[in-house]
Amino acid sequence: MKETDRSTAGGDAAPRSADAPVVTGKEAGRVAFAAFVGTALEWYDYFLFGTAAALVFNRLFFTSLDSTAATLAAFATFGVGFAARPIGAVAFGWLGDRMGRRPALLITVVAIGAATGLIGFLPGYASIGLAAPALLVLLRLLQGVAVGGEWGGAVTLAVEHAPPGKRGRYAALPQIGSPVGTLMSSGAFALVLLLPDDSFDAWGWRLPFLAAFPMLGIAVYVRRRIEESPLFDAMLEDDDRAKVPALEVFRRAWRPLLVAMASALLGIGGFYLLTTFMISYGADTLGLSRSLMVDATLVAAAVEILVILAMGRLAERLGPDRVTLWGGVVGALVAFPLFWLVETENPVVVVLAVTAGIGVVSIAYAVTGALLTELFPARLRYSGVALAYNLAGALTGFLPAIATALLDAGDGSSWPVALLLAGISLITAFGGLAARRMRVTDNVVSA
Repeated sequence: MKETDRSTAGGDAAPRSADAPVVTGKEAGRVAFAAFVGTALEWYDYFLFGTAAALVFNRLFFTSLDSTAATLAAFATFGVGFAARPIGAVAFGWLGDRMGRRPALLITVVAIGAATGLIGFLPGYASIGLAAPALLVLLRLLQGVAVGGEWGGAVTLAVEHAPPGKRGRYAALPQIGSPVGTLMSSGAFALVLLLPDDSFDAWGWRLPFLAAFPMLGIAVYVRRRIEESPLFDAMLEDDDRAKVPALEVFRRAWRPLLVAMASALLGIGGFYLLTTFMISYGADTLGLSRSLMVDATLVAAAVEILVILAMGRLAERLGPDRVTLWGGVVGALVAFPLFWLVETENPVVVVLAVTAGIGVVSIAYAVTGALLTELFPARLRYSGVALAYNLAGALTGFLPAIATALLDAGDGSSWPVALLLAGISLITAFGGLAARRMRVTDNVVSA
């Protein structure tokens, strides 16, 4: 199998190889849709924790601390999930590159669904003391390990089924799982926030977590129906598999790994600064209502879907590297104005600012799957993509906690946080610029 035709065009089209695997358009669409559905349910579980960290965990699981320290502790627990994600990337990357993309994705969806549902049963600090935050951290670690193998496998499977020249749109479908997961998680919390405060604290906040159990059933059903990657089947036939894929990535593909990490920073870190941190900043520092901040993320998630679809198509014309470059540049330019607009405390302006901010960071995020999968050959792809994305996640997962500390050190001034957002935007822009010379394209043939 010819798997390393280097792309020289701006888009992702490459010459078809005579011995490339054949995939029907119907099958490719079904796999991409299944990757999207599973990823949406996975991100629902994961994002739910971020919203709860801003609204619930600081008050019910860290009640022995003062307000600022409790928020920091809750955000640190949120960040623990990101620290665990590289572990999942190594473990599930090995499974995906050695045994198949499909079995790895079945295990990840079961693990994260079970961990999320169990959080809904956890007693608070008032009931079991220190055991409450300890168990919360343990379940967050399990979430992180599972998500560490989820996203990389989903985009790998979607891209490896994509017909030539259409990788941008197929890689964008799993990306849509992020805003859909945000819509579901924020929507669930928006509904339970309608309850009286006492009811919300006693049992209302648990309902979105418990909903993970029926969603898990749906996810398993969807994942069982997807086909294995045709490129992986060809690798099996040729016995072209790395013995320890993660080790080979670090030894032979460390440059693409660093570039991939840089390219992914804004889509991950910028998103959490504008959701998890911004909810806390608006509610706790500016005195805006919690419902307003959650509703702003709902509106932003709907717009994000449109941005991802548009950027996925644009990547097929310009290349995902150029889209990433310009997404990073725009992110740096709007970082300070976004915070100035939120500080007006005008509800309409706040919603527009959060929506615009998430729309901007979604420019680079939309093409992250397309870009990262083209930086690694098929034999290392699951591990390389998963490691890059989740190492970037580990670096940025503590950004809400860092931003909160910067806000406290600056006596409530937002400029250090805006500078932080501008900085990661420029790193992503550099990643897009450097990725252009490293892209590797392998293709399937559409029937």
